[in-house]
Amino acid sequence: MLEVKDIHTYYGLSHILFGVSIRVEKGEAVCLLGRNGVGKTTTLKSIVGLASPKTGHIFYQGQDITKLPTRRMVAKGIRFVPDDRRIFADLTVRENLEVAQAGVPSQGTWTLERVYELFPVLKKYGNRRGGHLSGGEQQMLSIARALLGDPELLILDEPTEGLAPLIVRELEEQILKLKAAGISILLAEQNLKSALRLADRCYILEKGRVCFAGTVEELQENKEVSHKYLSV
Repeated sequence: MLEVKDIHTYYGLSHILFGVSIRVEKGEAVCLLGRNGVGKTTTLKSIVGLASPKTGHIFYQGQDITKLPTRRMVAKGIRFVPDDRRIFADLTVRENLEVAQAGVPSQGTWTLERVYELFPVLKKYGNRRGGHLSGGEQQMLSIARALLGDPELLILDEPTEGLAPLIVRELEEQILKLKAAGISILLAEQNLKSALRLADRCYILEKGRVCFAGTVEELQENKEVSHKYLSV
């Protein structure tokens, strides 16, 4: 589904990513782990064209998309949900979803009705302005908007950040349902417990480099790596 090969990404003169390589197979969930500032968000932005790598390559379904404009990635079935959610605060929930649905073929798999089945709270608060939603509700709305574009690869940046534990568990269940529906998922996450519940495989980043790659089971067994790179 996705293969990132040896990318080096800069912000101006600042070298942020140093030869990062990751892959996501069709139908699996992969998590990028690490403390703040290690390059997780930059890796995601590099993939979707918001911080183009200076060197290296990114392949999606066998096609090199390294220099592809973000809008064309969207057309290929890639959806990115940023950590700041980017909802329209002055629009209602329903209007946010209708905007996301504009231009999407009517025969798409993800309809408003299906989104409401996954996130019933969005139907309940359909007339509430986006800016008046709780953090968890805004996150659900942000993911729902992405789903209306019928993604094959869903990229989530810190989906559980700042959410109450009960909301985190609810969101985890919804993400697992998306995985069960066949959507490939790549997420960046600091919440190790969430990552272990959601992911098939994990990559740990440290100072812009991959310092661990393996299955969830391998990470759980490697206490030394967890303590060195994930402990606060």
